[in-house]
Amino acid sequence: MSWNVCIVGAGKIGQMTATLLKASPNYTVSVADHDLKSLAEVAKLGVPTKQVDASDAHSLAASLKGFDAAISAAPFFLTPKIAEAAQKAGAHYFDLTEDVAATNAVRALAEGSQTAFMPQCGLAPGFVGIAGASLAAEFDEIDSLHMRVGALPLYPTNALKYNLTWSTDGLINEYCNPCDAIVNGQRVKTAPLEDYEVLGHDGVEYECFNTSGGLGTLPETLEGKARSVSYRSIRYPGHCDILKLLLHDLGLERRRDLLKEIFESALPRTDQDVVLVYCTAKGMIDGALREKSLINKSFARDISGQTWSAIQVTTAAGVLGVVDLMRTGALPSKGFVRQEQVKLPDFLKTEFGALYRAGDATPQNKAA
Repeated sequence: MSWNVCIVGAGKIGQMTATLLKASPNYTVSVADHDLKSLAEVAKLGVPTKQVDASDAHSLAASLKGFDAAISAAPFFLTPKIAEAAQKAGAHYFDLTEDVAATNAVRALAEGSQTAFMPQCGLAPGFVGIAGASLAAEFDEIDSLHMRVGALPLYPTNALKYNLTWSTDGLINEYCNPCDAIVNGQRVKTAPLEDYEVLGHDGVEYECFNTSGGLGTLPETLEGKARSVSYRSIRYPGHCDILKLLLHDLGLERRRDLLKEIFESALPRTDQDVVLVYCTAKGMIDGALREKSLINKSFARDISGQTWSAIQVTTAAGVLGVVDLMRTGALPSKGFVRQEQVKLPDFLKTEFGALYRAGDATPQNKAA
């Protein structure tokens, strides 16, 4: 059965998501946004567009009538309005938010709904929750599950060793908001930028530290089953110390508007990036203490004649993989749906999840 999908948000992720859907025989796609400049970029892709104010749930609901699903690729603060509009229009709802408060608003709308509400899709939260839950399920008794994700420039040049590759608002949220975790078997809130660790992969050294939102609902699902569950962002060494200077010493955690302005004026964007997913679990299997890891590394690549960044591909593939599973009846079609309800092998078999299986590809424009 073919689905008609509306993407709300014509930014970089919205454009990638629209490109993948347009290339699929199982979907028709439109993109809605209030910004005409962004819509013009979508129109260049050959995708129908409509100008809509996403902060007006009533008018957006009218625009979503007749669609099977709505995907929010808009900033997190618009999430509740877009979810409300999808409910009014009778469309299944998906989003990419890492914001906990926005997710709670979606959960409230999902109660008793005749359509499905599946927030926190994408990369982290999203794919990493699917991968982590799958890894935990391999153990008879799970002791610890640690998930780490980084969206990084391939060629860092500044002191932060970082370029903007996705939403600045979402990035600042991760650095400033409390983090969900399980510590000593109890679900708790931990401080961002803490629990520092160093890891290496493919000869490259990275640092990791707590950030908000990446676990999604996994702490709820694994509470009482695991002793320790955490999520940390991966960066190149030195990034965390500079963040602490900016946020704590200079007080920019209280001036997020100014921090956003600084980031967007000083940090260039890049399509030459790498996304690293690094999950490790420990527990009992057949009476023995075992440890297993799941690692996925994705680079920018050419799709439909255009180069797309690794964060665009992995985020769009994350949400569309679960959309495809719902379209084919592999996921519940009513109420609130969690990422950990998705089976990793099923996800990777979808036409979009397969982009993760092809993740360890040669970097695009490596000589540039």
